[in-house]
Amino acid sequence: MSERTPETDVIDYRAAEQLLAARDPRGAVKLLDEVIAAHPENTAARLLRARAFFAAAQLRPAELEFQLVLEREPDNAFAHFALARTFERANRPQQALRHFRLAAALDPKPEYLRAARFGR
Repeated sequence: MSERTPETDVIDYRAAEQLLAARDPRGAVKLLDEVIAAHPENTAARLLRARAFFAAAQLRPAELEFQLVLEREPDNAFAHFALARTFERANRPQQALRHFRLAAALDPKPEYLRAARFGR
């Protein structure tokens, strides 16, 4: 196996984005596993891997990864929204609603506000 370089990691990250866009989340996870092994502090790679886990219906790994992102970036509205969707998909509506509301409070995008169901 060849030695990883920062350039290799960037190439793998970009390739993982493309794989996720092409609906190959498992391929994206495989590439991101190596990037994250080399750079465990890289929140962007972790967020992308969480999205890939979600797309692959691997809800527990997605949940753990989104939570790790939120430990580092508690004001990341997208991560709250994505974690809420993960909880929703896992039939955990109360946890989902909490994170939908946090997402909407942090960023009042229409999609986040609808999901937060304020006033209902």
